[in-house]
Amino acid sequence: MASSINLSVYSDVMVVLATAGVIVPVVSRLGASPIISYLVLGALFGPLGLGSAMDQMPFLYWITIVEPKNVAGIAEFGVVFLLFLIGLQLSFSRLLALRRLVFGLGVLQVVITAATLTFIAVLFGVDTRQALVVGLSLALSSTATVVELLSTKRRMSTTTGRATFSVLLAQDLAVVPLLLLVGILASDTSAHVAANLGTALLQAAAALGLIVLFGKVVLRSLFHLVGSLDSTEVFLAAVLFIVVGASFAAAVFGLPMALGAFVAGILLSETEYRKAVEAIVEPFKGLLLGVFFFTVGMSIDIVEFIATPWLIVLLVCLLIVVKIIVLAPLAQLFGLALPKAVEIAMLLAAGGEFAFVGIGAGVAAGIVSPRVSGLILTIVAISMALTPLLAILGEKLAKRISKTEHGPELDEIPDAMSGHAVVIGYGRVGKVVAGMLERHGLAYVTVDSDPALVSRERRKGNAVFFGDGANNNFLRACGLSDASSLIITIQDDHATDRMIEIVRASRPDLSIVARARDATHARHLYAMGVSNAVPETIEASLQLSEATLISMGIPMGKVIASIHERRDEFREELK
Repeated sequence: MASSINLSVYSDVMVVLATAGVIVPVVSRLGASPIISYLVLGALFGPLGLGSAMDQMPFLYWITIVEPKNVAGIAEFGVVFLLFLIGLQLSFSRLLALRRLVFGLGVLQVVITAATLTFIAVLFGVDTRQALVVGLSLALSSTATVVELLSTKRRMSTTTGRATFSVLLAQDLAVVPLLLLVGILASDTSAHVAANLGTALLQAAAALGLIVLFGKVVLRSLFHLVGSLDSTEVFLAAVLFIVVGASFAAAVFGLPMALGAFVAGILLSETEYRKAVEAIVEPFKGLLLGVFFFTVGMSIDIVEFIATPWLIVLLVCLLIVVKIIVLAPLAQLFGLALPKAVEIAMLLAAGGEFAFVGIGAGVAAGIVSPRVSGLILTIVAISMALTPLLAILGEKLAKRISKTEHGPELDEIPDAMSGHAVVIGYGRVGKVVAGMLERHGLAYVTVDSDPALVSRERRKGNAVFFGDGANNNFLRACGLSDASSLIITIQDDHATDRMIEIVRASRPDLSIVARARDATHARHLYAMGVSNAVPETIEASLQLSEATLISMGIPMGKVIASIHERRDEFREELK
């Protein structure tokens, strides 16, 4: 039995898990960026790092990656889940609003950058076919790295975030013509080229159409059924099925897997299950992205870098400078102020993960030589490792320019999930609370764990989300970190206690208002750490008293003051 086990697979996975679970947390506590940590550790423990000395030191077998293919498949899903989560934050209407930046700024950036880099590659002695593949591959930036940086700083909803994402989306879509270009360059006859191009375009349209059709017809009904089972495991399985299924459908038709997941995310973003799905996918995305960055680091050829350090440094700097020079003026042409344009250009100046796809396809088709491939992938990986530094420099440079720049400045778009109330439960009590918040113009998010209720209220036009308020990830998806208050209106004591524990662990300053059955339950909730507990029996007695006093001729103002005074006395007694 033991002899049939492929130890290299297990040892490679163990190296990655040890990196994600032990080494990265340690170096992160020392102030290092997790992304840079994964990239550096990937270069160190990869086959081109310490793995290259395995023949001289066999013990390195257990602490290095023996076969990159053992983890490459897992890493690809990091980008898939990232694009799925990005899709969840969008909708068809928001995507339509970005069309000018996506198909204008984004497409122009790809075309002009690719043409410039192709010309430079030819000047360096690379033949035209290789130069075309290299130029288009290097024109693409890293969606995974840049979006992760912007999301961490909560800047995706700003002007910079929206414009940057629009360009990245155009670049992701450009992977399709990149792969078509490889097929065209590998063909011999123009007829064959035209046939391949037409077939590929039809396949792409069919794949996206099928994904959208499936989503429109099946998704809401499927999640309504799954949600009614009240099983986290079944809900998780359904989410994974949708993400992987959409990715697989895209791959079957020759599209990037991440594009299929992105479309599936957009379809789910318009349903009441968006936040519950986001909460359950988030942990997978973090781990898988870490594996992805680790595999990118494995592409850095340390031996090649040591042999020709100045050449690689020169080419990395050349790539960054060219992309900044192209993108910054283009961003200004599309209405972005100079500080924003410079910051966006620096964010997108490095290479991206889809360069590995394009160069890999070129090598498989016999267009790109292994020597050129190794050099380009090393350049891309090193530039990706520099992205966090470029982001910091870009932000500082933008602030410095803005002090002297007096041109028109686009306003930052405020984060919708900031200073809002989170209302748990949308029954009779929750509806009244939400209605009063809306009447006073206050932002709020309402959630409920009953899928039938949520679907019914969504049909009425009420923006209620399905999810478990006692789930930490779900509360984060509801914007707990930026909320101003949490209102618990449900009657489930265990779930209420769990919510209070979660919130007090991460937000001890947050105002929590909770519904209580009676005085005894209210005392328990105060002991748990709520800001205000509202006992139903006491509130009913106060309302009865108010109605009685008014009916007996006591002035309204005096009655209201008396009731407020008595309510405060009860609150102090219960505390």
